[in-house]
Amino acid sequence: MQYYLDGFRAGDPDLKEAAPCRRAYSDFAPLPEKVDVLIAGCGPAGLCLAAQLSQFPEIDVMIVERKPGPMEKGQADGVNTRTMEMFQAFGFGEKVKRESYWVNQTAFWTPDPERPAHIRRIGRVQDVADDSSEMPHTLINQARIHELFLDVMRKSPKRLEPDYGWSVKDLTVDATTQDHPVTVTLENTGVNLGATHTVRANYVVGCDGARSNVRKAIGGTLHGDAAHQAWGVMDILANTDFPDIRQKCIVASEAEGNMLILPREGGYLFRMYVELDKLNPDERVAARNLTSEHMIAAANRIMKPYSLDVKEVVWWSVYEIGHSMTDRFDDIPEEQKETRNPRVFTAGDACHTHSPKAGQGMNVSMQDSFNLGWKLAHVFRKQADPNILHSYSAERRAEAKRLVDTDHKWARIMSAPPGESDLDGADMPRIQKQFIENLEFTGGLAVHYAPSALVGPDTHQALARGQIVGKRFHSAPVVRFSDAMQMQLGHVAEADGRWRIYAFAGAGDNIAKSSEIYKLADWLEKNPSSPVVRYTRADEDIDSLIDFRAIFQQTFDALAYDEMPSLLRPAKGRYGLHDHEKVFCADHKGAGDIFDMRGLDRERGCMVVVRPDQYVAHVLPLNGYAELSTFFAGFLRPV
Repeated sequence: MQYYLDGFRAGDPDLKEAAPCRRAYSDFAPLPEKVDVLIAGCGPAGLCLAAQLSQFPEIDVMIVERKPGPMEKGQADGVNTRTMEMFQAFGFGEKVKRESYWVNQTAFWTPDPERPAHIRRIGRVQDVADDSSEMPHTLINQARIHELFLDVMRKSPKRLEPDYGWSVKDLTVDATTQDHPVTVTLENTGVNLGATHTVRANYVVGCDGARSNVRKAIGGTLHGDAAHQAWGVMDILANTDFPDIRQKCIVASEAEGNMLILPREGGYLFRMYVELDKLNPDERVAARNLTSEHMIAAANRIMKPYSLDVKEVVWWSVYEIGHSMTDRFDDIPEEQKETRNPRVFTAGDACHTHSPKAGQGMNVSMQDSFNLGWKLAHVFRKQADPNILHSYSAERRAEAKRLVDTDHKWARIMSAPPGESDLDGADMPRIQKQFIENLEFTGGLAVHYAPSALVGPDTHQALARGQIVGKRFHSAPVVRFSDAMQMQLGHVAEADGRWRIYAFAGAGDNIAKSSEIYKLADWLEKNPSSPVVRYTRADEDIDSLIDFRAIFQQTFDALAYDEMPSLLRPAKGRYGLHDHEKVFCADHKGAGDIFDMRGLDRERGCMVVVRPDQYVAHVLPLNGYAELSTFFAGFLRPV
């Protein structure tokens, strides 16, 4: 983490310098009449987007929530490895690692053939594959994640706070104007119940759940099916003789249904998803009047010969499994995509719903808005044409389809009686086999964006076989040159809307002026066709949009700082202070060599271009100047 660039300030370094024009949030302060972005819903998707946009002082953001205050308990708890990588970019990944439960193993329990009414453990699976990510799979209260995002918002230049007790009632889009074309009617859900307020916005993002009014206002409809199966979920403090209670467990009984056990943070709390009743095709789960007592009784039947002595039910809910996806992620009909740019978007449950069994709901919701946030920032800062916003629907709708299809299959395997879904001649039960096959998906690592203006072709993929174009940048250990600090390269990327170019040096590169790294840095800094020159404003730091870093194969003591090109030691900020953290070396101390781990061409080296949302946009040779220039010209605006 870097700070003090523009002068020393005592206190919390996460507290950004306040923007001069920011909104007042006192009890009697009026609501705004106009905003740049209005976000509906303070769930994971809405807060992730608000936290990202709050870092840009020039963007006026309003986030509304129908509830009277922040969430305190319940709902989602699983944080996959990809989301943990994103949390690191927001600055609270280490805090979540400290507070959360780490899912290391998953145990599988099925009926004992000799005593079918009793369950037995049949195997364990490592939950996160070796070197799939530097981050763990964690479990932590969703309310805590909300609080961490809220903290980022409060400490941002805009000192952003939610407006609780308000929801979007309706909205209209005026396609004839560019000046705040979305008119939003907000409805009070609190002390002034039913009162309305009108806000005009440039963009609206509906993160307002499966019953989204934003989605309905743009004509979106959820299409899907239901499994007609009631499940219960409860967070409990309890004693039990079940031996694996502090491991994630998938339990299948002979005749009483199935159960999922998830230990929670703190060492004592744990969650149970419990299969309850089958529902009739036209029946809703609420008609059964199921309670936490029904769940506890069902859990005790499923886990025989073990038992559960519940001391406290912290939170519980009953739900019906359903899988659905909206027919549109923005307000632009297919036939108008060439002539209009989106103004209204949906994210999270507002555009896709599924079962909680694979732990993807909260994760995919946040990845939706993380994909959108930097694109909106590019548009507001006039760095990119608004047509870049079409890419949100194109990219996230394909991933939502993957999510719904995979979760549909998994939910039915989870609910199937023991043996019913097993394959003939299989060496393990189908549920265990499918779990292993799903590990990349459940880790959030299967996302693969197709070639587009924002994702280049894989022409040079052989130069970096482990950094797949269209997939997330896969971090690995490095040593920072300036202070010999061992660290993860991916952790230099913050949620700040910047692109990264990682230049991996070839074997013979010793930073001589004739070397490929030196020539690339010199071209990037000085050539008129360089994307750094073309798209960086004169009043901004040279790395304000494109952050260039170099990684060498030598040990840190074999290089000289004073021989580095000026782009790798740029003068920045109010005082023109030099940035000493642009150069890295392969880790020779046993943590792992990034060139070997990520299949980087040792002889030739390469460039890896990474988007602000941490996805690999291009792999190029170090002398691929023309291709690099052409790629950025496809979506950025010259200054």
